[in-house]
Amino acid sequence: MNTAAIRELIDRAHAHEQRTGQLARHLEEHRSNLHHSITFAEAPMSDDALLPRFVDAYIQQVPDLIDAAAQVAIDAGIAAQIHPVLNIATEYFLQPPAILNGHDGMDGLLDEAYLAHRLVEEVNDLYIRHFSQPLIPVDTTVANLIAHNLIGEPFANQLDEVVHHSMDQLLDDEAFEQDTVQAYKDRLTSPETGAAWKRWPCLSRQLGVGLDIA
Repeated sequence: MNTAAIRELIDRAHAHEQRTGQLARHLEEHRSNLHHSITFAEAPMSDDALLPRFVDAYIQQVPDLIDAAAQVAIDAGIAAQIHPVLNIATEYFLQPPAILNGHDGMDGLLDEAYLAHRLVEEVNDLYIRHFSQPLIPVDTTVANLIAHNLIGEPFANQLDEVVHHSMDQLLDDEAFEQDTVQAYKDRLTSPETGAAWKRWPCLSRQLGVGLDIA
């Protein structure tokens, strides 16, 4: 997984944002459309830096997560299951789907990060259904809902369809009936594997952004 290339893309996107302010304008346009359930623990909604900080962290987490997941997969002996997921997440950045043509800068990387995070979320949901344990136990559910809101509909829904298409090519329920998959369940649920993931708490909680569903 070429995460160095992803980080180079992020660096170039930062430079692009400094020149153009493209993401800042996009977020400002969408600020009034944010769902009322999105809350900010440490700053008021008017804090101009909060949403760009959230988007930056959301994007930056992707290469960090890919690197960590690749190493955990090797250490836990489950590379055959995790690496195909990470390869697709990497390709979203390095070979974006046609739907992202014309999307550049941090604005474009938000779309690509959303694809990567949503892919992990869908894979985890499938693993939880079969094993009662996520494959990559990082909690970005709330962050993904916020990113969906920031991207805006109907385009975010179209990105979800891209993820569903990737899932159709990657995994299905029949894949979990293979003896080789069942055999690695003990490694997936081992204390050593769990310990390796403790550095990945809920992203939105780290940033003081959440959903008030009350």
